[in-house]
Amino acid sequence: MIAILGTGKMGEALLSGLLRAGFKAGEVMVTARRAERAEALRERYGVEVVSNAEAAKTAQTLILAVKPQDMATLLAEIAPYVPADRLVISAAAGITTAFVESRLGEAVPVVRVMSNTPVLVDEAMSVISAGAHAGEEHLRLTEDLLSPVGKVLRIPESQQDAATALSGSGPAYFFYLVEAMVDAGILLGMPRAAALEMVTQAIVGAAIMLRDSGEHPVILREAVTSPGGTTISAIAELERHKVRAAFLAAIEAARDRGRELAGG
Repeated sequence: MIAILGTGKMGEALLSGLLRAGFKAGEVMVTARRAERAEALRERYGVEVVSNAEAAKTAQTLILAVKPQDMATLLAEIAPYVPADRLVISAAAGITTAFVESRLGEAVPVVRVMSNTPVLVDEAMSVISAGAHAGEEHLRLTEDLLSPVGKVLRIPESQQDAATALSGSGPAYFFYLVEAMVDAGILLGMPRAAALEMVTQAIVGAAIMLRDSGEHPVILREAVTSPGGTTISAIAELERHKVRAAFLAAIEAARDRGRELAGG
C-alpha cells in the first residue's frame, strides 16, 4: 500500500501518474485537509482518503508531498505511527532527509525526491537521494514508483536544492519562454493560435533532437546559426540583453528561495 500525504498539484500529479502506470486505486491512499477536496479525489480517482495518522499506520510506503513550510507539522502528527521499516519518500523542496529522520526516528529509511509537473504526461524528471538509513533496496523501490512516469536520476543530496531550481521549476521557465515567443509572433502579425503551434512544435522538436542526438546544445545551435543570418542576429540581441546571465541569476534565486521556504 502506498500513501500520498498531501494532494496539492504535485501530490495529485503523482497520484494520477501512479494510477496510469498500473497501480490499482485500492493500492493507493491519499490524505486531504478539506472535506470537499477529499470528496473530489474520491470521485475522480476512486482512491481511499484517510487521515495522516491512518496513512502512516497502514501504508508500507509514505510519499510526503506537502509544502515545505507544512512539513514539520505533518511529521509531528505522523511520528508516533511510523515504524522503523517504513519507507518515507519526501517530495518537499528544500527539506533534507536529516530533517525528516530527526522527527521520525533515526532508523527510518528516507529518500528525498524532487519531481516536476510533466509527471502528468509521463515525462517527469525525478531526482532522488538516499538518507542515512536508506539503502539500495529503498532507492530501487523509489525508482520503481517513479520510472513509469518519467526519468529518474540518482544524485547526492548536496545537489538537491540545485536540482529543485533547475528541474523542479524548469517547466515554468519553458512556459515563460513560449509565452514570450508567442507574443513575438503576434507582434510580427501572426495569429496567436498559429504562433503557439509553431513555437510549441519547435521546442518539442528541439528537445527531442537534444535528447536523442547526444550532441552538445552548442553544436545543435550552431547548426542553425549561419554567418550573417537571421538566427545569429537574434542570438546577438539576446546576448546584448544578458538573457544568459538572467537565467543564471534566476535559477540561483530559485535555489535560494527553496532553502528559505524549507527553513520556515
